[in-house]
Formats: sequence, structure tokens, C-alpha cells
Amino acid sequence: MTNMKQLLHIIATPRGEESSTLKVSKVFLDNFKKAHPDCQIDELNLYSANLPALTAAMVSGKYVLLGGKDLAKDLKKAWKPIEDHIKRFLSADGYLISAPMWNFNIPYLLKQYIDIIIQPKYLFQYTAGGVEGLVKNRKMVIITSRGGDYSEASPFHKFDYQEPYLRAIFGFVGITDITFVNAQPMNMGPELEAKGLEKAKAEAVKLAGAL
Repeated sequence: MTNMKQLLHIIATPRGEESSTLKVSKVFLDNFKKAHPDCQIDELNLYSANLPALTAAMVSGKYVLLGGKDLAKDLKKAWKPIEDHIKRFLSADGYLISAPMWNFNIPYLLKQYIDIIIQPKYLFQYTAGGVEGLVKNRKMVIITSRGGDYSEASPFHKFDYQEPYLRAIFGFVGITDITFVNAQPMNMGPELEAKGLEKAKAEAVKLAGAL
């Protein structure tokens, strides 16, 4: 993330200081700030952001955009909360997402946020050659915590729908440089939890210094 001016930190856990995910993210950010002292950290906590609901008018606006048309005046008003979040997302040069695994996937508020910001004409567009992602030349770090072990060597790896989904949806809009740091397993005894947390913290330190 060379010459980065703004990093958007998207927090998708409600547990605050008790969150294993945020314990790793804090280590990452502490080291990232040392390496990038001039970079502004924009923190977006999805649990206090009062995300807009996707109303009928908002969904209608999406279909208007998918049809290649511009939004009418009445739909523009309904779309302002969506556009505000899109502008905030696009103003960043890089991204940090802090998200625990919930039921093999992502927390519901992160899914709501993704559904809000990923809109045609803003983050992607359809062309004669297919879909084109419009969020280019940016990096993303995703820090997660998992109750079990979902690493590639684990028999539970097949239940990891979190990483494949996030890689797919952000890759769809053009963000393909994505690095995961997974703290796991967090719910299989204090010894394994401590070991998994320290391993993830070490990875976060190394990653922050290499960006």
C-alpha cells in the first residue's frame, strides 16, 4: 500500500475489546501506522453505523442502473444513503476488514454493507466484453477469527465459505490483491486459542511491515 493516504477499516464484529478479531487488527494497525505515519485511518464500525435498509425504492434504483439508465429525481433521494457509503468506500486507497466467521460465513451486517455499496455504474459496469470492476489498483487485508480450524489441512476446510465469498465479491469489483489473516481455532480450549491468536498476530505484524 505504497503512498496510501487513506485506509478504510471496516469493523464487522460487535464484541469490541473482547473480540479476537480486533485483537489481531489492533496489532496490524499499530504496525501499519509505524510504516505509514501519514496515512489516515477511517474507521467504519458497522454495528454503530446505522446502515440504510434496502427498501423497495432502493432496489428499484438498482434495476434502473442495471438497465443502463440514470436515476430519476425521486430515486436519487432514496439513493443518497447508498451513495454516501459508496463515496466513503471509494475514497480509500486500501481496506482492512475485521470480520469473525459466523456460521461458516460473514456477519449479517457485513453482508448488508456489501449489498449497499456494490452497485452498477459505481463499483462495476457491464461492457461488451463482460463485467468490468471499477475499483482498481487497491489492496485489501481481511482479518478473521474462527471458532474452529478451517485451514487447508483441516477436514473442516470445506465449510469455509467466508474467504471464498469475500475473494469472489471483491474480486468482482476489481479488488484482487487480498490477503487473509485467520486467527483459529478460538473455541477449542485456551491453549489452542492462545497459540492461534499469537500466530495470527505474528502474521499481522509481518504483513503490516511488508505493505
